[in-house]
Amino acid sequence: MKRITSFTVDHDTIVPGFYVSRIDGNVITFDLRTRTPNKGDYMDNLTMHSVEHMMATLLRNSAQSEQVIYFGPMGCQTGFYLLMRDTSPADAFALTCLCLADAVAYAGEMPGNTRKECGNYQNLDMAAAKQECARYLDALICNEKFSERKDFSYE
Repeated sequence: MKRITSFTVDHDTIVPGFYVSRIDGNVITFDLRTRTPNKGDYMDNLTMHSVEHMMATLLRNSAQSEQVIYFGPMGCQTGFYLLMRDTSPADAFALTCLCLADAVAYAGEMPGNTRKECGNYQNLDMAAAKQECARYLDALICNEKFSERKDFSYE
């Protein structure tokens, strides 16, 4: 069986950041790596689920909502995938930073927090989402490697 692209990246060299994972025509998959892989510091399900609700809602309510295809957690618990169409990496990075800042400042109820809206609605926590979004935003903004980058490759 052919190995998928994400398994060809050396995960021992990845640090928290924003990467282009793959390009399929006009759709780019972005790797929003919030944690260093294989170091034992993984997100719990509550945190991943809560960030997913916040970021998916904010991204789909942004000015680039029509370009957003998907936002969701990685099974390895070290980040998220963002799929966008017709969007440059620099624009997707800026949108991600904006939505992270909006999540940290958000004062309302957790989006999709009812039984009718979510299959595990009791496994959501606004404080966990805000804390993880603040952590990741800090990693992106404070790390020149990502805030000044134009190519967003794994190298």
